[in-house]
Amino acid sequence: MSSMLNQHVLVLNRLWQAVNVRTARRAFTRAALSTCACQKSNFLSVLASTKQGANQDRWRTVAKDKALAPLLPRVIIETQGELLLKALQVGTVSTNVFLRRLHNFCVDMNWLPWPLIPKRQWPAVKFKEKRGITLEEHQKIIAAEVNPERKALYQMCWHLGASQGDIASLKGEDVDWANGTVSFTRKKTSVPVLIHLGTEALNLFKDLPSEGPLFPYLSRVRAGDRATEFGQRCRQLGIKGVTLHSYRYAWAERAKTVGYPERFAQEALGHNSKAVHRAYAKRALMKLPSLEEYEERAAQILAPTV
Repeated sequence: MSSMLNQHVLVLNRLWQAVNVRTARRAFTRAALSTCACQKSNFLSVLASTKQGANQDRWRTVAKDKALAPLLPRVIIETQGELLLKALQVGTVSTNVFLRRLHNFCVDMNWLPWPLIPKRQWPAVKFKEKRGITLEEHQKIIAAEVNPERKALYQMCWHLGASQGDIASLKGEDVDWANGTVSFTRKKTSVPVLIHLGTEALNLFKDLPSEGPLFPYLSRVRAGDRATEFGQRCRQLGIKGVTLHSYRYAWAERAKTVGYPERFAQEALGHNSKAVHRAYAKRALMKLPSLEEYEERAAQILAPTV
């Protein structure tokens, strides 16, 4: 009799726990819905507010992505994974990258109790092959460019390897003529940079304003406008597969080819990760010296002096 009573008590306890679990889930869902309802049109701006500089501008541009338009009016927790997959199908590589980050941000903020798409089910990001601009292509562009300000910008990109935004924002006061250096703060990371200039690069600064913006017009336009102008020039010359960003790839490839120390190249390009830096320089071909040469040098060093 007592054993049957214990079994009934156990069953009742399990039922009570199940009821409590369902009640807790409903309460959580209502709370999440009320939270997400007020965030549904604002979550992109919340994410953008956590960024700075160029990164913040990128997220504001993401909000204009047509592939994401059907998702923006929806309550976050009511959004189905199928809608995200549809957006990925009609979107671009950029859609995949930023929608993934946005989804993870919503999970981290507890606006989603669980991922809408499991990590393994996200379509792989397939970037187009990127390469550096060659010296011949650079020379053709410089020879054809009639605007002196744009020509100077492209030449600076070739010599410094910095982003087009950082170069366009340079001022005459950033140049230290006594030491032959230029200093600036990277927009993307807010990290200060000091670069020593070669003779050719230093001569370029002599033709630019000694005070105020070096590029009065280009410093005021959007990065996309500078990229568009460069793309138009490339199309006129029949140059394919390069953008303004290709100057950074070219700088990394040139540095690797001549054996420039990797740690210096990383610092110059602003790469915290060796993996990122090596991705920039992966197309470079190095002419490796023979082991015999190094053995001969070592023998000469170790040889006793008479």
